[in-house]
Amino acid sequence: MSTPALNKADFTALSEFRYQMRRFERFSENAAQAEGITPLQYLLLLHIKGYQGRDWASVGELAERLQAQQHGVVALLSRCEAAGLVRRKASATDRRRVEVHLLPAGETVLSRLAAIHRAELQSLTGVFVVPQPAAQA
Repeated sequence: MSTPALNKADFTALSEFRYQMRRFERFSENAAQAEGITPLQYLLLLHIKGYQGRDWASVGELAERLQAQQHGVVALLSRCEAAGLVRRKASATDRRRVEVHLLPAGETVLSRLAAIHRAELQSLTGVFVVPQPAAQA
C-alpha cells in the first residue's frame, strides 16, 4: 500500500500545525520564565504531577517523558532541588529506584502555570484540523 501524494491542503495543514505548536511553545516559555523557572523545569514539574497512577516519577520515567538522557535529567533535578521545587528519595520497595516528589513550592508554581496553559490550550480548540486524503478512484 502506497502513501497518497500530498496536496496543497496537506502542506497548509502541516504548516499551520507547526505554527500553532511553536506559538504554544513560545507562550509556555514566556509563562515559565515569568514565574522564575525555565521551560524545562516547568515540564519536569508537570511530568511529575501528571505521572499516571501516582504522585511521583522515577528519574528514568522523567527522562523518557522529557526525551532526554538520564544524566541530563539528574542535573535538571539538582537545579530544581536547589530551588526548593522537588525532592528525591530512595524507593521503599526498590532501593535502586529514585522517586522524585514535588515540594509545596513546586506544587504552587506548577498550579499557576498549568492553569494558564490550560486556558491557552482551550483557545486553540478547532485550530488543528487534519485533512483526509482524497478517495482513490
